[in-house]
Amino acid sequence: MNSIRLMTYTQYHYEYCGIMHAQISNLVATPCFRHPDGPNKGKHKLYEGTEKAHCNCIYCGTSTSSIANLTSIPCFRHPKDSKKRKTRNCIIVIN
Repeated sequence: MNSIRLMTYTQYHYEYCGIMHAQISNLVATPCFRHPDGPNKGKHKLYEGTEKAHCNCIYCGTSTSSIANLTSIPCFRHPKDSKKRKTRNCIIVIN
């Protein structure tokens, strides 16, 4: 009788860009293209919330099906907009 070995893969999500990866070390050392300080001006940040069916922006309430989709949308209620005259992307609510 052959035994079947099931392997489960954990996918880690990154908060600013929504990228998923199996190993944290592969992405936390690289710059994030959607970092709040600007493209590639900071490292990826591990998303520490739970997996959800929908992700919501903490500032404007926009809802999407993934972190990657949410963080690619401009947020016109982001508090840093008025200071830097530049539109920031939505930021996920962490539960």
